[in-house]
Amino acid sequence: MEQQKLNPTIVYVLAILGLLCCCFAGFGFILSGIAFFIATSKLKEAKANPENYEPASIRAMDTAKIIAMVIFIINILYLAWSIYQIFAIGGWDAYMEQVQDTMQQIQEQQGN
Repeated sequence: MEQQKLNPTIVYVLAILGLLCCCFAGFGFILSGIAFFIATSKLKEAKANPENYEPASIRAMDTAKIIAMVIFIINILYLAWSIYQIFAIGGWDAYMEQVQDTMQQIQEQQGN
């Protein structure tokens, strides 16, 4: 019987997109969480029947799972930091006021 290959490409793509979305207050945890879930489910399937899968593809999927997990943790930490920053400023209204002040300063500098 021919051995199947696990394809970790979708896990890598979702994890990298999750890393890029980290810039949006850590909301990349959604994509990296999905990548981690996919990798975990594929690895469970492969470890239940290891004779059906190539060992190299199992190792590749395991690496993809680790990368997704690291990016997930980075996003969760950044999300927690963003929430802390908003509350440290004084809440959402104070945060938005600070953003508006910053935008006005940028516009004034560009006008000069």
